[in-house]
Amino acid sequence: AMSDLKQQLRDDLTTAIKSSDTESVGTIRMALAAISKEEVAGKAARELDDDDVIAVLTSEVKRRKEAAVAFSAAQRPELADKELAEAAVLSRYLPAQLSTDEVRDLVDKAVAGATEQGLVGGRAMGAVMKELKPATTGRFDGAELAAMVKQALGM
Repeated sequence: AMSDLKQQLRDDLTTAIKSSDTESVGTIRMALAAISKEEVAGKAARELDDDDVIAVLTSEVKRRKEAAVAFSAAQRPELADKELAEAAVLSRYLPAQLSTDEVRDLVDKAVAGATEQGLVGGRAMGAVMKELKPATTGRFDGAELAAMVKQALGM
């Protein structure tokens, strides 16, 4: 079965084309291309599920935001705005994002649990990240999460 999210993107592309929403058309086309690329990236072609599609979209949003920062630094606000507009279109397909405070609470609870089990260092880090993954995937930046966990573990 095709990912519901991928089908949603396809349906929204059709709607955007009909309503001449050129910004959405271009952005959704790029997203679908990135999804197709991911489907054939491994040893064997595969259908992506919603979680896979969310991962692709998350990295696409991240890429747009990083590009926007670079364009702003280069005094190219119009290009930065375009990247942010694309990021906003793609963000509509992502789960609600978690705030840093919400994630900090989750991290603190998970770290307390690992500490109770007597886990330290890398083992604690692995256990905490594994526990937090389902709640945070697609909803919070993974690198930022890892940094927060390291800090909470005093690593």
